Amino acid sequence: MNLIVIVTDTFRADHLGCYGNERVRTPNLDRLASEGVTFTNVHGDGLPTIPMRRVFYTGNTILPEGAWRPLSPDDITVAEILGERGYTTGLVADCYHMFKPGMNLHRGFDSWEWIRGQESDPWHSGPRDAVEPKDHMPEHLWNPHYDERIRQYMMNMQDRESEEDYIVARSCRAAMRWLDSNLDNRPFMLWLELFDPHEPWDAPKRFRDMYFDDYPVEDFQFGYGVDVNDVREEDLPAIRALYKAEVTFVDEWIGHLLEKVADLGLDDDTAIVFTTDHGTHLGEQGCVQKTPGLLNSAVTQIPLIIRHPVRRCAGSRIDALASGMDLAPTLMRLTGISDHPPMDGVDLWPLAEGEVESLHDWLLIGFRGFAAARTLDWHYFQNLRDREAGRGPALYDLRSDPGETTNVVDDHPEIVEDLRRLIAGAFPLED
Repeated sequence: MNLIVIVTDTFRADHLGCYGNERVRTPNLDRLASEGVTFTNVHGDGLPTIPMRRVFYTGNTILPEGAWRPLSPDDITVAEILGERGYTTGLVADCYHMFKPGMNLHRGFDSWEWIRGQESDPWHSGPRDAVEPKDHMPEHLWNPHYDERIRQYMMNMQDRESEEDYIVARSCRAAMRWLDSNLDNRPFMLWLELFDPHEPWDAPKRFRDMYFDDYPVEDFQFGYGVDVNDVREEDLPAIRALYKAEVTFVDEWIGHLLEKVADLGLDDDTAIVFTTDHGTHLGEQGCVQKTPGLLNSAVTQIPLIIRHPVRRCAGSRIDALASGMDLAPTLMRLTGISDHPPMDGVDLWPLAEGEVESLHDWLLIGFRGFAAARTLDWHYFQNLRDREAGRGPALYDLRSDPGETTNVVDDHPEIVEDLRRLIAGAFPLED
């Protein structure tokens, strides 16, 4: 069958209706979930952006290294495996990190298209005086680093005239053009990388107005460079609304792409996969933006939805533990390829088919100097080097505290010891 894989960036699972959110509007992804299988307990491997792409593309863990580096010569990617078996493979991506000097995440694709302009992508260098970041943030959040990063993004975006000029729209339209051009090249795999809803949280006004009506400044631009210590409690409702608006905007354009798939008659022979690399913090324990030192589910959990073309297992929800490294072997299963190179991840489809109840007893997640161990009942994280400050060590009882709000590390020393032992088996720890 054909494959369409949609990988977003920084998409919190708990901001999807199909994951229980009743406030954020995500009708298109919710419909995809109703027609497919929703895996509700998936977590990353090595975070953040580039490390997780290496995990997704190869099906292999990158722990304990977790380094921000390109694919190695020994890595074998999904695109390379499928290409050797007659698939036409295409990459459409606006995640500019993938195309920085020395990066090679487009390796193995028959075609690739980079949609420019995200975040600090040095796409346009001027005119610098045509934009003024200070007009788009509260005075207390301004600092020179924040100014420079937002200025670059605003220069990149200064020629926008309509919603179709926003990057997520440009990327989805490029994906639609690729489908038009490759209808005769079946079987195919289209891999779409959407950097949104990563910062800057910059959805059109009609989406912002869905969630808040008292922003501190017009066209509030919130993104990297802000000092979290400058963020005040009164800033959080606006910041959270910006993120929700971005999520709904992304959902709308994924909906346009799904409509295109149907219009081209691809629904009956194309599997569609949706996921992300990690989540983000939105004020939890004083953290805004993804924070390694608070390595809880707000950051580690990733949504995973798979729609089979004949709607097998439609509407199923799988609560068993799963890892980001399981994506690649699951894609191999969907395409019927069994003679692929060994992968650390496992095929998740037996869970959907009801052949097994679980595939992982525990998971490990790493993010810079911090690591987490997770079971169905417990989530534990700690720093790996004492010199790095963080909110750990922390232990959460997922049975009574699924929102991970109460640290019970002092109440269960035996559980802490068991989970710390799992972490020590993969990571060098400093006492």
